[in-house]
Amino acid sequence: MNKKQITNIEVKRNNRNRIFRYILGHGTVSNPDISYDTKMSLPTVTQITKELIEKGLVKETGELQSTGGRRAKALSVEADVKRAVGIDITKNHISMVLVNLAGEILKYERIFKPYTSEDNYYCELDKKLGSFLEESDTNIEKVLGIGISFPGIIDLNGEMITDSHILGVKSLPFTSVSRFFSLPCYFMNDANAGAYAEGIHLEGLGRFFYLSLSNTVGGAVFSNGRLEQGKDFRCGEVGHMTIVPDGESCYCGKKGCLDAYCSAKHLSDIADGKLENFFAKLGQGDKEFASIWDMYTTYLAIAINNIHMVLDCDIILGGYVGSYIETYIQDICDKVSERNTFADGNSFVKACNYKVGAAALGASLQVIETFIEQI
Repeated sequence: MNKKQITNIEVKRNNRNRIFRYILGHGTVSNPDISYDTKMSLPTVTQITKELIEKGLVKETGELQSTGGRRAKALSVEADVKRAVGIDITKNHISMVLVNLAGEILKYERIFKPYTSEDNYYCELDKKLGSFLEESDTNIEKVLGIGISFPGIIDLNGEMITDSHILGVKSLPFTSVSRFFSLPCYFMNDANAGAYAEGIHLEGLGRFFYLSLSNTVGGAVFSNGRLEQGKDFRCGEVGHMTIVPDGESCYCGKKGCLDAYCSAKHLSDIADGKLENFFAKLGQGDKEFASIWDMYTTYLAIAINNIHMVLDCDIILGGYVGSYIETYIQDICDKVSERNTFADGNSFVKACNYKVGAAALGASLQVIETFIEQI
């Protein structure tokens, strides 16, 4: 195959990809709509949508209202033709989510299951996944793959989980996990997965930092539709940024890390191990819980201000705590403003959009995105 043929194939694939994304993002459209907005010729668009219909990825859904002349055929994505699973593995729980091509959540489940690196753990996880799919009436042939989120450093080049302090895992090859599943597996860091869920469907080319406040604290930079990984895949690991020199001990063995002050466990441990109990007490005006929250948000504001000073972008608060934080976002913004050297307001601090299962969702969306890129 010569260079010209390769170029033509690439151009056609790129055009097909653009058109599919356009239909996916706009719901119901017509060929003239696509042609006008993408600046492609109508014959090119018509040929490509015909191919997508033949592949079962796009369907005709009647006709659009006429603006004069013959009514155009209405086109939309056949969202349920393919699905993807996302699994978030934490120290004590497993979260599973099932999504369609449009990224819509079809089923979500959270299971109490303490992590072990033994084969039995993954065998049981595979069985739970089978039941999960069966309950959602999903034929496994429809499933593109499994996105798996881990709390730790994910080396995509070396294809291994390099280090997960919280799970007690080091140098775990992807194949040591994927061999238990019959579907292709894709791996992500948990904070990266949460950021991916927030960013992948954003319009325009934005940049933000996702601060994951779960039982471990992590972070991720999402820029121009992609995650920034860093040289050693550690970009965004702010959980081990020093907040208080020689302060509280962190699970990593160091002292004064952000994780030691702002993990979700810092709040749930004083509320019978349940974060919802903490925020229920806080909402009821409990003075002890209000004092703890005040200290928590003080340290959080220090971290947010430091991150913003370095990156100068929006900061989205996610993870377990992030799912409750919207009610208290102004208080946090005020504390950040007190530390902010520049008078640029505090509109850069935002609550997350996805309150439940964000890491599992982001992992599943990566599977969908990988499929869409190959259309």
